Amino acid sequence: MDTNQNKGDKFFKTPGAWNEQAKQLKEKFSILTDQDLKLEEGKEREMLERIGNRLRKNREEVLNIIKEINLS
Repeated sequence: MDTNQNKGDKFFKTPGAWNEQAKQLKEKFSILTDQDLKLEEGKEREMLERIGNRLRKNREEVLNIIKEINLS
């Protein structure tokens, strides 16, 4: 889903079930909370920012982490 809010940013799309991806992220990074990983329609950017802030990573790094989880 591409919203005006995400315009100009790389398009974020979760391939597969986000709940499973979130579970894997929590296993890999125990510092992440359910609130950090809460995905709401139209608020993908905010979720990526929460994850990035918690992990002290930029948006690209967070997207790469999510991509790696999808590949494993």
